[in-house]
Amino acid sequence: MKPRTRRFAWIAAGLCILGIAAALVLSAFQSNLVFFFTPSQIAAKEAPQGRPFRVGGMVETGSLVREPNSLTVRFRVTDTAQTIPVSYTGLLPDLFKEGKGVVAQGMLGPDGVFHASEVLAKHDENYMPPQAKDAIDTARKGMTMKSLHQDTRAER
Repeated sequence: MKPRTRRFAWIAAGLCILGIAAALVLSAFQSNLVFFFTPSQIAAKEAPQGRPFRVGGMVETGSLVREPNSLTVRFRVTDTAQTIPVSYTGLLPDLFKEGKGVVAQGMLGPDGVFHASEVLAKHDENYMPPQAKDAIDTARKGMTMKSLHQDTRAER
């Protein structure tokens, strides 16, 4: 076999291996891709059937129902235009409350109920851990006391 032919064979084999690797990566990416839909989009039948996706909105006030002796909860997610019922079995996040934002991941059942496998509570942009808030408050008090002290010196 000539060196030129051998080089061409190696290049062709390398391109085939690269193509196969790219196809496997794209296939794995496609199977792990989870889209986000609002209740209005789900009502308009834009959400996939038989595939997991995420639904987000606000937990409708007065809709939270806990089943006795069970970890199953039922609530409704709304985007103020449409509402979708959600069923979830498991522990809810601490920030989960009626009237607050939520994102649930799962599948839409044939009965029209979204069966969540994961629930994430959203907090507002103003959230701050208690320790950070205390540190800022203490710093503000210190700045106020310092400025008052300087003002009294200036008056003397």
